[in-house]
Amino acid sequence: MIPTDADPAAPLDAQASGLTASDLPVDGPDLAAFIAGKLCHDFISPSGAIVSGLDLMRDPTAQDMRDDALALIEQSARKMVALVHFARVAFGAATTSERFTARELHDLVAGMTDGGRAALDWRIADGEFSKPQARALVNLAYLTVGALPMGGNAVVQARAENGRLTIEGVADGARARLKPEAVVGLKGERLTEGLAGQWIQPYWLWLTATQAGGTLDLTVDEGRVVLIAVLPA
Repeated sequence: MIPTDADPAAPLDAQASGLTASDLPVDGPDLAAFIAGKLCHDFISPSGAIVSGLDLMRDPTAQDMRDDALALIEQSARKMVALVHFARVAFGAATTSERFTARELHDLVAGMTDGGRAALDWRIADGEFSKPQARALVNLAYLTVGALPMGGNAVVQARAENGRLTIEGVADGARARLKPEAVVGLKGERLTEGLAGQWIQPYWLWLTATQAGGTLDLTVDEGRVVLIAVLPA
């Protein structure tokens, strides 16, 4: 077991009963600011790469790099589109969509994680998910893949029984881990030190599960991270 200040193997306190905005460590303008900051951080890399590619194409001394510049622009534009589509479901209201298919959600997560060191093993059968369920699923899946910085296998699965939907992400691989900021966020606690960008998405997952009337559990062992969200079906 990886030791932390608070044991990550213990169930996280994500009970929604009686929870109000005043009970939350971060809400309202502060929460909006944290999410906006993360989105800006995510968007700046591909948008900056597009600008760099355009600068190369305009540079008369770099015409031999035109093909490389076009490839950079195309790759970065695709990444930007993937980020926008993911963010609309993971953080936003996704326009008028009320339900999402498993295939749609897989494509959103795959668009964010393809090309990385970890492999996404999506084991969710065809079916539909409500907005809160979809939001929890894509964030949990993304964090599961992100727990494998050195590579490995990220298994994501879901099952519905007894009126509850259980979403599970299992990250197996060398040095599977979560940063301390992520553990704090998954516990639903305010960040007191560390990087806010590493904290806000785990906190948002906790908040999504909590406000839907569900629970969130985290287990961290040597080479293995398990995230489990349970929401109303």
